[in-house]
Amino acid sequence: MMRMPFTHHRTPERYVRQMRAVAALASKYRDMSDKELKSQTELFREQLAAGKSLDSLKIQAFAVAREADRRVLGMFPFDVQVLGALVMQDGNVAEMQTGEGKTLTATLPMYLNGLTGSGNFLVTANEYLAYRDAQEMGKVYRWLGLTAVAGVPATGEDPHDRNLHKIYQADIVYTTNSTLGFDYLMDNLSGSADERFLQGFHFALLDEIDAVLLDSAQMPLVISGAPRVRSNLFEIADQVICLLREDIDFERSNDHKKVWFTPRGIDHMEEYLGLENLLGEHHRTLYRHLVLALKAHQTLTRDRDYVVDEDGVSLLDLSNGRKLAGMKLEAGLHQALEAKEAVPVSNQTRTMASITFQNLFRMFSHLSGMTGTAMTDAAELQETYRLSVISIPTNKPSQRIDLPDRLYNSTSEKLEHAVDLVKQAYHQGRPVLIETGSVSLSNLFSRILLREEIPHNLLNARSAAKEALIVKEAGQLGAVTVATSMAGRGTDIKLGKGVKELGGLLVIGTERMNSARVDNQLRGRSGRQGAPGEAVFLVSIEDSILLEHGPNWLRRYRRRAAAYKRDHPGAGNPRIRMPFWGKHRFHHLITQAQHNAEKSDRQSRTQTLQYAEIMRVQRDTIYATRQQIMTVPTLDDQLASIFKMAARSFMQQHPQPTRSDMADYVLNTIDNHLVVANVIDHDWQPDRPKQTVPFLQKLMVDQLQKKFENINQDQQVYFERMCLLKSLDNAWIDQVDMLQQLRQIATSRSTAQHDPLLEYLKDGRKAFAEMKQSFAHQAVKNLLLSEFQFKADGSIDVTYP
Repeated sequence: MMRMPFTHHRTPERYVRQMRAVAALASKYRDMSDKELKSQTELFREQLAAGKSLDSLKIQAFAVAREADRRVLGMFPFDVQVLGALVMQDGNVAEMQTGEGKTLTATLPMYLNGLTGSGNFLVTANEYLAYRDAQEMGKVYRWLGLTAVAGVPATGEDPHDRNLHKIYQADIVYTTNSTLGFDYLMDNLSGSADERFLQGFHFALLDEIDAVLLDSAQMPLVISGAPRVRSNLFEIADQVICLLREDIDFERSNDHKKVWFTPRGIDHMEEYLGLENLLGEHHRTLYRHLVLALKAHQTLTRDRDYVVDEDGVSLLDLSNGRKLAGMKLEAGLHQALEAKEAVPVSNQTRTMASITFQNLFRMFSHLSGMTGTAMTDAAELQETYRLSVISIPTNKPSQRIDLPDRLYNSTSEKLEHAVDLVKQAYHQGRPVLIETGSVSLSNLFSRILLREEIPHNLLNARSAAKEALIVKEAGQLGAVTVATSMAGRGTDIKLGKGVKELGGLLVIGTERMNSARVDNQLRGRSGRQGAPGEAVFLVSIEDSILLEHGPNWLRRYRRRAAAYKRDHPGAGNPRIRMPFWGKHRFHHLITQAQHNAEKSDRQSRTQTLQYAEIMRVQRDTIYATRQQIMTVPTLDDQLASIFKMAARSFMQQHPQPTRSDMADYVLNTIDNHLVVANVIDHDWQPDRPKQTVPFLQKLMVDQLQKKFENINQDQQVYFERMCLLKSLDNAWIDQVDMLQQLRQIATSRSTAQHDPLLEYLKDGRKAFAEMKQSFAHQAVKNLLLSEFQFKADGSIDVTYP
């Protein structure tokens, strides 16, 4: 076997040595029979049971999996793929270029970790890839004696029909980040220990790890329910906002991500609505709806941030242009957006459970990943997740030509030249992929190509159902594909016959995106596995990245450029040609704007992580309490603690309780059939308030014993568990919903020179303390005021208060 000379400066030498050790075992395992090779799995498991570590078995296990790949799939991992697998097994991110076979590379560490049993996941870009790879790559694991399944449903199947217990008992699960996250939240809403299905989080290998941990970091997974009373203020607020004027009634930040009312705007709204003191407590709800409507109109753009179709308003993933199925903006903003677009306003729901991908994957004891673009954000991955990024050399030298950016004064000039490039390539028969920054721009470019009579495919959020078919055709002779950046990840464009001779796939980016990683993903669509290809970006000073993140003096330059165009109407070259402003400076400006955008995104992700960390601490406490309630043999200690907490909560609210206070509490919380007057007059002394807590505790214990006189021990414990879980879940739902609202309030306080995170922390702690008291109070009511109805078959129906 010919061995490549590994001298890549970013690949530590220890991994090269380990790779050579794996390669040295190739002949040993190739000489084994199928039965002998399969038996290695049981041998490895015996060694693990005897106390050996996974790391000590790494070299042999990788060599076994490599040979199994050859026999089952007909593909023998290259040395560079073994190198990538070694890097990931050590808990790093392997940066492997497009077309280098990341899917096959993953079989090596997945097999090794699968030897430990359940709790090992390969998280991939979408459900189609997860199911496909579970079927194809799963053949190797199953041949070697491991269990491997898809955690997602097959196309057309109902996700609710999945056998979750069987799925999560498997050694290896191929799934998506959102599926795993939602299953985790649902697992922690289970009503009993038998209903829980997750077996722990051991190892996660994330495909396109930067897309999951960075691009999607700020989008929380939310399970909603318990609808609120529908508000009729969304439409009214939307009508008012449409009457306001920018820079008079409201102002926006330079990046258009924040918007606020001016004092004059407040006065105008009071006049429109015919009321006074709009900022007063009495009009608090109305003012909140006005703020939401203003945000919907001024910070969210149709066909960039969302689309409107038969499903109503659907959010878009800004990193790739895909629809975010099932995702909605929080705290009423989605309903404000629906009012803006004149579609039926959906019901607001309370958040029952929530988690970010950041916190989800930080729970794994062993985390790693692979992507084609991570080096640009290596510092953030190291700081946030303790993941080092290591670049893996390509199996064959890249032949892709990355041309320098072409620069223009206006969007129209840029698009005209882009059409010229497409026409030139189309007449040669060379396939072209054109990337646009939004759905609206992709539609515009499509219409321009139709005007020029150039047949093409359009790939954006509205045509996502045809994505696989469009991508399959994108590398064929004469193919022209217009796409949003959703064509940048999870796609494999294969070249048709005769395309290499024409120079391979031509990729044209019509603007630079906020992240250099997205640009690099797009470039990576061409030149895979040493094939030829070209990539070029066309940039104008009217692009959104410069409008939002460029310096203020750039506006003056735009005016100069417009004046130059007026004064030189015969200038033939539409590209920038100003004697006082060099192209190098323009290149630097674009790079700096991208750095500014990435810095802003990093700060936003850090802030999201800080807020999510506060919720994580509370969520972990609640989930640990649920687990304890579901698994302890008896709940005597928990009940004693809850009774004491409930009694103390009463005393906090009534430091000097009167006879009336006591009677009201006992009747409404402990026993509504009790002859209160006699008990309180006989056993409670108002002049000794310190005895109130023990007195109430004794009443609670006595009432519970009386309730259990006619039921057996198992029924008692089951009833206690259900009461406590019901009370805890209701209290936690209210708390999660409260935290969502507190974050909105805390963020708005930043304009008043307050630290929003500190405000959120203080309010969140206070709300959590109140939630625990609410839980104790409701648990006591559920336990003591529930009514039993005994049935002939021995079962009991319970009516909760």
